[in-house]
Amino acid sequence: MRNIKTITGKLKIWAAACCGLIPVMAAGQGQDQTDKYFEISKNLEIYSNIFKQLNQYYVDPIEPGKMLKTGVDAMLRELDPYTNLITEADAEDFELQSTGKYSGVGISTRVHNDEVIITDLFENGPVAKAGIKIGDIVTSVNGEPAKGKNTDEISLLMRGAPGSKLTLGIKNPVTGKEEITTITRTEIRLSSVPHASLLGQDNDIGYVYLAQFTPNCSRDVHHVLDSLRQVQPALKGVILDLRNNPGGLLEEAVQVCNLFIPRGTRVVSTKGKNKEWDREFKTSGTPWDTVMSLAILINHGSASASEIVAGTLQDLDRAAVIGTRSFGKGLVQNIRNVGYNSRLKITTAKYYTFSGRCIQALDYSHRNEDGSVSSVPDSLKKQFSTRNGRKVYDGGGIEPDINIETDQLSPLSAALLQKNLIFDYATQYYYKHPTIAQPADFVLNDKDFTDFEKWLGNKDYSYQTDSEELLAALKESAEKEKYFKNIEMEFNALNAKFAHDKKNDLNKNKREIVNLLTEEIAGRYYSQKGRIINKLKKDDKVLDKALSVVKDGEQYKTLLKGGKSG
Repeated sequence: MRNIKTITGKLKIWAAACCGLIPVMAAGQGQDQTDKYFEISKNLEIYSNIFKQLNQYYVDPIEPGKMLKTGVDAMLRELDPYTNLITEADAEDFELQSTGKYSGVGISTRVHNDEVIITDLFENGPVAKAGIKIGDIVTSVNGEPAKGKNTDEISLLMRGAPGSKLTLGIKNPVTGKEEITTITRTEIRLSSVPHASLLGQDNDIGYVYLAQFTPNCSRDVHHVLDSLRQVQPALKGVILDLRNNPGGLLEEAVQVCNLFIPRGTRVVSTKGKNKEWDREFKTSGTPWDTVMSLAILINHGSASASEIVAGTLQDLDRAAVIGTRSFGKGLVQNIRNVGYNSRLKITTAKYYTFSGRCIQALDYSHRNEDGSVSSVPDSLKKQFSTRNGRKVYDGGGIEPDINIETDQLSPLSAALLQKNLIFDYATQYYYKHPTIAQPADFVLNDKDFTDFEKWLGNKDYSYQTDSEELLAALKESAEKEKYFKNIEMEFNALNAKFAHDKKNDLNKNKREIVNLLTEEIAGRYYSQKGRIINKLKKDDKVLDKALSVVKDGEQYKTLLKGGKSG
């Protein structure tokens, strides 16, 4: 209890110190602050007393740290999902998300049937260099059995300072052979630009996939753009792919915009409750190119910094935004130290793109009676204008200039992914085939697909079609209203007609399943970059449209002037 008492004591001192600031405030404001700080002080004392009583009298031993985290998490859920406590145990995941680097061995894992399975390897990381493969099973960490532990517990065991040693027990998923391997921890840095290439019939369109806005990612984008132009001096345009990019550093978003717009241009502004968060961010460097055709690809997984880049370049009529509506995160977070290697990530401001719009889609400040959060209704969305006078709106993410809905996965494919059957077959395939074609050329052939069908023979991949889900809902509703007995015979007949044959569904969705298998297998041999290259060779309606728009100068100009694009 020593740490908890110390923390509680500090909180009391902090509350008292805050109260000491009250006399310098204006009378009305001072009274409000007095009431607030009294409430804080009172409730902190109650909170401390509850801990003491539980520690002294509760029938079983308590875990103060775990209880505190549970309580804080519950308190922060009243705010927004981006304000949260980062404990010492969470530090590695936070570092990876915010900086793209951490100290470790370079693997991701999941638990399946009580076994810890390696799901991804960071290229050139310590584990990859040791010859360990995706799909291998971790049986022990530093001599401690892995079975029965969750991924957080395994992650904690694997953390350590760069240069320190770690022993892993690894079992081959095919042969069952186990080995003990010693790994040296190192700093792992994920690439913010895992792939860039030349596309188009004449290889004159640059493609850059930006995975996350980590420190120096703008420099990485600049570097690959220079490399592409060096290979193809007659470069006609650039496609910046921000699909599924969750965001990152706001400053890096400004720098990425700066690659395509002049120095001194306002990119984004922030406004918060405290004046210190009211800021403007302008470009300060020399742009890479300000006239070349530019398309930005987004989807619902594009958030935060991705939306700043897409939204501001759209506002400036500098880029054609193509894809589906973005996520809609217009909130800015800052990190505050709260002691004992813990930090509070706290929402301090909202951001506004060049035109003045905030694209925050959910209103966390006004919750429904059940505690849920609603989207900003269309009636409350405000209209703004781009430089050329095109209409854009706030309150719901970035709406693309050209909206292209992507196909949803079939229920069968979703079930195969969810039950890890695509992953498991790729593991089997990898150990049977020493090599495959280059990622741009590799595709699963008919013989391989037949083998996959046979392999699925004794596997459970049960799923419901959309029609079956609707029928199940109809049955539940009819039973509640006591109508079901009257329609039971007709219902069963209809249900029988909708019953699906799994083999027929496999053939019907063959192309989609082959694409999923091909990407997963390509990643086993050529890592994340290989997976991306393989995916680019498949049907991609969004990318195809972007190539068309960027290649056709007249279509591009017409679109950005507010005309229609075919």
